[in-house]
Amino acid sequence: MTAGITLPPALAEPTTPVRRSWVALIFSANLGVWMAFFTPIQVLLPNQVELIDPANKETMFGWVTGLGAFAAVIANPLAGALSDRTCLRIGDREYGRRHVWTLSSAILGAVSLAILGQQRTIIGVAVCWVAAQICFNAALATLTAAIPDRVPVEQRGRVSGWIGIPQSLGLVVGAVLVTAVFTDNAAGYLAVAAAVLLLALPFALVTPDDALPRTHQPPLRWRALIRSMWISPREHPDFAWAWGTRFLVQVGNALGTLFLLYFLKDGVKYHDPDGGLLILILIYTAGMMATAVTAGRLSDRSGRRKIFVIWSGIIMAVAALLLAIWPSWGMAIFAAVLLGAGYGVYLAVDAALITQVLPQATDRAKDLGVINIANSAPQVLGPAMSAPIVVYLGGYTTLYALTAVVTLLGSVFVVRIRSVP
Repeated sequence: MTAGITLPPALAEPTTPVRRSWVALIFSANLGVWMAFFTPIQVLLPNQVELIDPANKETMFGWVTGLGAFAAVIANPLAGALSDRTCLRIGDREYGRRHVWTLSSAILGAVSLAILGQQRTIIGVAVCWVAAQICFNAALATLTAAIPDRVPVEQRGRVSGWIGIPQSLGLVVGAVLVTAVFTDNAAGYLAVAAAVLLLALPFALVTPDDALPRTHQPPLRWRALIRSMWISPREHPDFAWAWGTRFLVQVGNALGTLFLLYFLKDGVKYHDPDGGLLILILIYTAGMMATAVTAGRLSDRSGRRKIFVIWSGIIMAVAALLLAIWPSWGMAIFAAVLLGAGYGVYLAVDAALITQVLPQATDRAKDLGVINIANSAPQVLGPAMSAPIVVYLGGYTTLYALTAVVTLLGSVFVVRIRSVP
């Protein structure tokens, strides 16, 4: 920020702490979006793919999720960049640059899920899942940008802890909906679509959203916009290291969770894999909820971020290694506790850390969208790596050993970030 220049609220660093009601509403919106991401990936899509092509379920599921993740890699930063430039005026009233994207994306994404539930071919499933991924990644881009838009730095750890919880809680709520309440696959998709609307729309309709004055609107030139997706590691090394650490940890997360249902069926030989998956998700989520907000608060009070990220990665790596050595139901429960506890710390503190290394306020959503590529790209690499490992290269033992190595590397590399303690 240039000294002597007064920035509009949409671009200024926030100084007023957000209220509990604001945290509750963005928590709800994130819960809806993460339900839409993870419930299909963990429950609905595997079952749907297995019904369509049981002989090639691993490969087909890998293709469907991989294509969806590839779409997410493109949609998230692009939607973020467009929201950074949005100046919406209806009559004499100006509207904020984020909520219009959250609102429209949630509605279109819910429609995509409803149509997805009716598909009976792998191509139809893939097309509809790609559409859903595009919509929900656009919503995620604007929800993620709300943190640096409105939350002061000294409050970001605890707020990020609350916002991180829906990443697992959404799967729990979604899994209960589609395994205990709406047991038909098509009905499950409709239930998740309805939940997205009920949970996400209040945040976009009720909370404030600062308008971007046209005098501060960056020009929209597509070639320049595409070029801006590249953020030079030489000019912004801390941002580059933050991206790299997030990418590696999420690769580890994708490797460890993507085939979890099949792991219970074929690796552990658990008698009720769908029920077992729900139990593990509940345990994992309880562990995450127990640590996320507490770790965020401790990080805010101490002003330190990196030490929390390092230890969270070590804990998650140990959990994955235990699954590689002892693939049993009892060990799966213990590993779920460790994974949840470690990931809760990681989500809260790493999210706060990343908001402190963004290059500039004018491109917050775009830059966070670039960071979110580190979340989405592993969903492309995960199926591409997991399927051949499980089928040809040693099975689940190799898969979880690799998960441990990649996760540990990702957490340790955070020490290269210099501007955040």
